[in-house]
Amino acid sequence: MAKVRYVGPVPVTVPELGSRTVQPDEVVEVPDARYDGYVCQPVNWEPVEEPRTSAPKKAAAKTVKGDD
Repeated sequence: MAKVRYVGPVPVTVPELGSRTVQPDEVVEVPDARYDGYVCQPVNWEPVEEPRTSAPKKAAAKTVKGDD
């Protein structure tokens, strides 16, 4: 789960979080798959902790120039 902070001016009810009321400046956990849907609204939400990827990132393959 990712974390976001509600930065809006008044409490809001968030149906996606079980109709939970979120207070201004409160940090809440949101599903990783929905993280972008929150942080794309910077007037209301700011990122706190980004989603963790389930698979480790692969390093870029190195290319070796051979003798021609």
